[in-house]
Amino acid sequence: MMTGAEIRNRSGESIDYSFHPGMRADALVILGHGVTGNKDRPQLVALAEGLAALGWPCLRISFSGNGASEGRFEDCCISKEIGDLQAVLDVVPNDVKVAYAGHSMGGAVGVLTAARDLRIRTLVSLAGMTRSAAFVEREFGEVTPDAGFIWEDENFPLSRTFVDDLKSIDSTLSAAEAVTQPWLLIHGDADDVVPIQDGLDAFAAAACEKRWVEMAGAGHSFDEASYPKLVEAVDDWLTASFGAGF
Repeated sequence: MMTGAEIRNRSGESIDYSFHPGMRADALVILGHGVTGNKDRPQLVALAEGLAALGWPCLRISFSGNGASEGRFEDCCISKEIGDLQAVLDVVPNDVKVAYAGHSMGGAVGVLTAARDLRIRTLVSLAGMTRSAAFVEREFGEVTPDAGFIWEDENFPLSRTFVDDLKSIDSTLSAAEAVTQPWLLIHGDADDVVPIQDGLDAFAAAACEKRWVEMAGAGHSFDEASYPKLVEAVDDWLTASFGAGF
């Protein structure tokens, strides 16, 4: 379905991706990562491999400025990544039903995109960020933008663009109220980066068909013990949303 296709965002930057073929020709699961992540995060690889083995074609993407995608990391923010996701949606055939699964900040990207773009037919949030302004203040409130780094990693400068964008968005709760697509929210109860209350509040705000899955003992990035549970939960949700298809 996606082999060899070139994906460029509105800035002309190439979006790197990995495609996992599956038996179904009528669906595609797009997976997006969080802050300082890329398409090769272990939880995304495990989820894509597990779903593809069950028949669901998957596309792991690196947002611009991350991984092998073109662009500057300093320009990364939720608003730009919404544009990246829409550029990916642009190359998906119209007859293919799209599910988007976003982790952490990629979850916020998914909610804000789904609320305005019905090409996403079903939504999955994995430890999804809800209160972006609170996140920036909690994690980086003592770091000087354009001078310091994200989690003290010199590979990831903390830019004013990033800080201002997340503060301006403030929260995704109003977008959550506007989501009409079926929505699965998965969160670990040991998450110390995005509080589980973020997920619970998003779930409460949503008026669409929805499902909440809480994973006991799982942290923000989940772990090898929880990966099979992620695959099972998402597979069940996709089957409920799109039908068995075989």
